Amino acid sequence: MSGPSVTNGARERVAIVAGASGGIGSVTVRALLRDGFSVVLAAPPDALLDALAREVAPHGERVLIVPTDITRRAEVDALVARALVRFRRIDALVNVAGIGASPSFADSTDAELERVLAVNLLGAARTMHAVLPVMKAQRSGSIVNVGSVAGEAAVLGIYSASKFGLRGLNDTLRRELRSDGIAVTLIEPGFVRTPMNAAMNGLPGPEIVADAILAAIARPRRKHIVPGKYRLPVFLFNAFPQLADLVFGDARIQRRLNRDARAAREEAGT
Repeated sequence: MSGPSVTNGARERVAIVAGASGGIGSVTVRALLRDGFSVVLAAPPDALLDALAREVAPHGERVLIVPTDITRRAEVDALVARALVRFRRIDALVNVAGIGASPSFADSTDAELERVLAVNLLGAARTMHAVLPVMKAQRSGSIVNVGSVAGEAAVLGIYSASKFGLRGLNDTLRRELRSDGIAVTLIEPGFVRTPMNAAMNGLPGPEIVADAILAAIARPRRKHIVPGKYRLPVFLFNAFPQLADLVFGDARIQRRLNRDARAAREEAGT
């Protein structure tokens, strides 16, 4: 087996992006390719992944498409194995995959509870668990998890719970792996322009998250909240939890949070 390829005297850098075909994921893939990475695109096999595969095809051998359901461990293991066969190493894992849920926990179905945790928390846990032997053997690597400000202020039902869990896992892994040369960073976006937030106007684009991801790979940090306007509210809600209780415990706020979600469900007939 040959070693990692070298271009212009520099070692090839390889990144896996889980959730590559989504709004944030696809922008991140493009940003990594522009930055010189070889990229493994992991996402469910669908039209979005097919379209992205056609777009990045001109990058040739620097791109590997691996249709992957991250809720299935066998598929995650196959993803890592295929990345190693092609590129011989894994320098970065970016966990972007995530799905939303009803803001109201009471409105959620049992299937929704299970699916959100399976993708947002266990999916990220499985991809990290699968790449760790590789990164430990290399004595290097960077893991970047995309959480949410909803993982700091509990206001969105099971979605918030999944992002709180991801934040806890991110913290424990960062400490566990510190002496192994592996960096672990959490990016916590507020509302950005993606299909998940299609009904909201005036949001910053997903590029702001992709930029934070590349910055975290280059210079790891504990966490990064984007856009910056969310940092003060997050600080206040953590420092004064009773404030969050007063604001989000107000019946009018709860009605507003859930109004659009319930209307969408009624329209879909679910």
